[in-house]
Amino acid sequence: MVLGRLSGGTWMAAGIGAVLSAICFAAGGGLALDTQVPVEMGLTLGGAALVVGALALETRAPVHGAAAIGLLFALAIFTGASVIWSLAPDASWIEGSRTLAYAFTFLGAVALVRLAPARWTSVLAGVMIAGLAVCAYALATRVFPGALSPDEVYARLREPFGYWNAVGLTAALAVPPCLWLGSRRGGHEAVGALAYPALMLLLVTLMLAYSRGALLALVVACAFWFAAVPLRLRSLSVLVLGGLGAAPVVAWAFSRPALSADHVVLAARLHYGHLLGLLLVGMAVLVGAAGLAVRFAATRRPPTGQTRRRVAIAAVIALALVPVALVGSLAASSRGLGGSISHAWTSLTDPHATTPPNDPSRLTAVGSVRARYWNDALKIARDHPLVGVGAGAYPTARTFYRSDTLEVQHAHGYVVQTLADLGVVGLVLSLLLGAAWARAAIRSANPFDWAAGARALPHGPERIGLLAMISCVILFTVHSAIDWTWFVPGDAAIALLCAGWVAGRGPHLAVPEAARPALAALRGQPRRAAAALTVIGLALAIAWSQWQPLRSQQAAASAFSSLSRHDYPAARAAAITAAARDPLSVEPLFDLAAIETAARRPAAARAALVAAVGLAPANATAWEQLAAFDLQQGDRARALRDLGPALYLDPQSHAGITQYLDTLRGPGAAPGPAAVTTRPPAAAAPAGTS
Repeated sequence: MVLGRLSGGTWMAAGIGAVLSAICFAAGGGLALDTQVPVEMGLTLGGAALVVGALALETRAPVHGAAAIGLLFALAIFTGASVIWSLAPDASWIEGSRTLAYAFTFLGAVALVRLAPARWTSVLAGVMIAGLAVCAYALATRVFPGALSPDEVYARLREPFGYWNAVGLTAALAVPPCLWLGSRRGGHEAVGALAYPALMLLLVTLMLAYSRGALLALVVACAFWFAAVPLRLRSLSVLVLGGLGAAPVVAWAFSRPALSADHVVLAARLHYGHLLGLLLVGMAVLVGAAGLAVRFAATRRPPTGQTRRRVAIAAVIALALVPVALVGSLAASSRGLGGSISHAWTSLTDPHATTPPNDPSRLTAVGSVRARYWNDALKIARDHPLVGVGAGAYPTARTFYRSDTLEVQHAHGYVVQTLADLGVVGLVLSLLLGAAWARAAIRSANPFDWAAGARALPHGPERIGLLAMISCVILFTVHSAIDWTWFVPGDAAIALLCAGWVAGRGPHLAVPEAARPALAALRGQPRRAAAALTVIGLALAIAWSQWQPLRSQQAAASAFSSLSRHDYPAARAAAITAAARDPLSVEPLFDLAAIETAARRPAAARAALVAAVGLAPANATAWEQLAAFDLQQGDRARALRDLGPALYLDPQSHAGITQYLDTLRGPGAAPGPAAVTTRPPAAAAPAGTS
C-alpha cells in the first residue's frame, strides 16, 4: 500500500539514484576495460533511448543547449580522430569512446528535460542518493574491514573507485543537493531534516579520503551557492550543524593510528572500525534530531529580517577572518610571512619538491606531486602545440620528458592534459564548450527579466534547484582542473546529468501534465522518425566500437588459455583475432609474439614484434620487447640497434637500461626482462600519484 502511494517523482529519484550508483560501483576508477566498457556502452545506448523518447513527444518547443551539445560532440569526434596522429593510437581510441559516451550522457540529460521537465527535484534527489550510497560504502570499508576490505593497506577511503580523490569528489557533489533539501521552504519538515545527518556523513567521508582537491572545489561551489541563493540562513544552518556533527568524528578518527595510518593489522582496524561505526550512528541521530528541531522552530517562529541580517553579517565577518587568521599564522611561523609564502609556492610548483605524507597532515600541506606531472605535460604541449600527441597518449609521451621512474596514467589536471593530448585545438574546443554551457545555464537560471529592463524575478523553487545543479557542475569543473576525475565515469555522469538538465531546461519550457501517446509524433512527421533512426543507428555503431577493445582483451585471454594447454594453433588464431578486433593496440602483437616463441617459431615471433614497433614507433615498450627478444636469440647487434630508440624514448626505463647492460656484458650474462610477457593487469590509482 505504501509503495503504491509513492509519487512518480519519488520513483524517478530512486531510479536516477540507482543508475548513478550503479555507474559509480560498476565503472570504478575508469582504468579497467572490463568494467569501463559496459558502462560506456550503457551510457551511449541509454542517452540515445532518451533522445528517441523525446523525439516521440508532440512538442515544437525549441531545443535548448544545442550549442553545448554540438561542441561536446565536436570535442568527442576530435578526440577520436586523434588516433590518426597519436603516439598511442589504442589509448586514443579508448578516450574517444569515453568522450562519446559522455556526449550521449549529456544529450540524454537534455532529452530527459523534455520528457519530464517538472521532475527537477528527482534529479537533485537522485544525485544525493548516489553520493550517499558511495559514501556509505566507503565508510563501511572502515567500519567492517574484515568483510569489505581485509587486505586494505591505506587509511584513506578509496572504494568503490579505487581512488581516494574520486571518493572525495563524489561526497562533495552530493553537498549542493543536501543544501537544497535542507533549505527549501516546501516539503515535509522531517524530509528536510534528513539533509543534516546526510551532510554530516558526506563531510566525514570527504575528510577521511584526505582529498584536498575535493575540499577546495566544495569551498568554491559553496561560495557560489551562498552568493546566488537567497536562502542563506537555512543553508548555513545545514552546513554548520552538519559540520559540527562531522568534526568530532573526524577528529577522533584522525587521532587513532588504526584509522589514519597505513599498513595497520586487521585486528586493530576491526576494533576501531566498529567504534567508528557506533560514533557515526550516534552523531547522525543527534544531528538529525537537531536539524528537525531547527526546521520546526523556523516554521513556527520564522527569523525576522533583522535576525537574518545579523546572521549574514556574522557569517561574512567569520569568512573574512579566515584569511586574516591564515596570514597571522604564517607571520608567526619560524619562516615568517614572506618565507612561508615562498616555501608554499615552491612546494606547489617545484617538480622536485618534497610531497606530503599519506596521512591527515596532507590536508594542511601545500605540496603535491602534480607539479611534476603538470611540468611534463606542459613540455609535451610545447613540443606538440597544435593538436597534441593524441588523446590518452600523455603517459607514452611523458617517458621522454620525465626525470623519475613513476608510471603515471594521467596528468592530474584537465587543462594541462588536454594541452598535451589535444593541443590548442582541444583546449579551445573545451573552452568554447564551457562558454556555450555557461550561456545556456544563465538563460535557464537567470534571475532577471531583461525584456522588462532587468527586472528582478523571484527565486522560485525550480530556480533554486537549478542553482544547486550549477553548483555541482562548478564543483566538478574545479576539481577536474586539478585532478583526473574527468576520466572517472561515476563522477562525470553526475556532473553531466546536472549540466545537461540545466542546459536543456531553457527559460520557457512548458511543463506538460497529460501523457502523450507513444510514437505519435514519429508516425506523423517523417523527419522525426528519420532523426530517431539516425540516433539509434549511430548509438549502436558507437557502442560496437566501444566494445572492440574489450573483445580484443577477451580474445587474448582465450589465447593464453589455449597456450596453457599447448594448443598453439588455437592460441595463435585467438591472438590474431584479438589483433583484428583492436588493430590499434600493440598488446595483441606482444601476445602473438609470446605464443610464437612458445611454439618455437622465432621468425614469426619477431615479425609480430616488428609489427608492434611499426604500429607504435613512439612506444618505448615496443622497442624494449623487440630488443629483449633479439638478446635472447643471441643477436647482440640487433638488440643494441633496438635499444637505441627505446632508451631515447624512455631514458629512465629500468627495463631498457637493464637490457642495455645485459647486451654489453655478452653472451654469458644473465638475460634481463623476458622478451614477451602477458599484458599487466590494469592497476588502481597508485598511492604516490595523488
